[in-house]
Amino acid sequence: MDFIQEKITTIHDFRIDEMTIISSLEKISKERPMTLLIPMLYKELHGNTLENITKQINGSTYLHNVVIALAADNEQQYIEVKQFFSRLTIPHLIIWCNGPAVNRVMNDLKNKELDLTYFSGKGKDTWISLGVATLDSYAVAMHDADIVSYARILPAKLFYPVVDPDLDFFFNKGYYARIDMEKLIMYGRVYRLMLSPLLNTLLEKTNSHSDFLKYMCAFKYPLSGEFCMTSDLALNIRIPGDWGLEVGLLAEVFKNITFKRTCQIDLEFYEHKHRSFKRDTEGGISKMIKDITKTIFRNLVEIDGFDINEAFLQSIIVQYKRIAQDHIRQYHADALCNRLNYNRHNEECIVEDISRLMLISGREYINNPTRMRLPDWKRAISAMPDIRQRLKEAALYDLDTYN
Repeated sequence: MDFIQEKITTIHDFRIDEMTIISSLEKISKERPMTLLIPMLYKELHGNTLENITKQINGSTYLHNVVIALAADNEQQYIEVKQFFSRLTIPHLIIWCNGPAVNRVMNDLKNKELDLTYFSGKGKDTWISLGVATLDSYAVAMHDADIVSYARILPAKLFYPVVDPDLDFFFNKGYYARIDMEKLIMYGRVYRLMLSPLLNTLLEKTNSHSDFLKYMCAFKYPLSGEFCMTSDLALNIRIPGDWGLEVGLLAEVFKNITFKRTCQIDLEFYEHKHRSFKRDTEGGISKMIKDITKTIFRNLVEIDGFDINEAFLQSIIVQYKRIAQDHIRQYHADALCNRLNYNRHNEECIVEDISRLMLISGREYINNPTRMRLPDWKRAISAMPDIRQRLKEAALYDLDTYN
């Protein structure tokens, strides 16, 4: 257990008491209402996590609202999700983000010359739901729907540093250890083997002169999907519509608020689904790696004025592989001392695959550096002042229509 403070404030869990923090949140909620946002795919309804998640949320009496950002293929899937969440005793709203009612609102926004209809996936669903969640909340927290080890204290930890007036942070990021204590496996490969060594490579390349890179390196697990922010901040940030969501979100926070208003909190051990690493260039982790690489490069250009060209790319790949291999040696030592199952050869092979994917995505970025991100909500409201209310009405229409 460490007690080190980084460039941003780190809130460790030395002895955080669940009852104390929840009791405090109940009092604070009268002045600062809180909404919990959960993006989910229909298939997650049939996993082994949502039963416990809903049970634990029902004990979170400080919550003003729960918003489910749903991606479903048809009305029958929507109805099943609606029926499942009827067990939630906390006020809640299901937004069928790719459903006909929401799509009508998005088409009307397109007619206002702000076209988001070609976006799809978690980024767009998060954007839509944040707009609705911020209508009547001081702060919004988000976590995924596939958390196996979910406990009632998890959302409480996310909210507390943001809503407590004595702390008053604007953004809080969750971090945790990606260790399966039953199978004794070390996960978190995209961060361990790709993002962390890439950030360190770029930091060396800039001679540690980039505040943005130092900020990114200060997060213990920047790829976590668990965070909380004030509604005001949520309305002023732009996020990617692809797998670069988490990294892009942190970059936007960097651009909008000072370091002293940002923190991260220890969520302890954490178990959720793991994606297999397939040696292709289109799906799964491969797409995630490519999208994250482009997001990092785009922000280096925007923030630090980097010139991303072929020569730069080639040198980055060489340095990245060296640093990643150094990290593997360190993880191997850590795993041996903790008696974890660790395949060093497999990790070396993954680094080779990652370097190839990074080179491909870097070249794609050079050829198309101006790929559009989702706009901030302030711009969307400027184009259509009642868009958030209309999206909420679309969700309520679905609630009444599909039974």
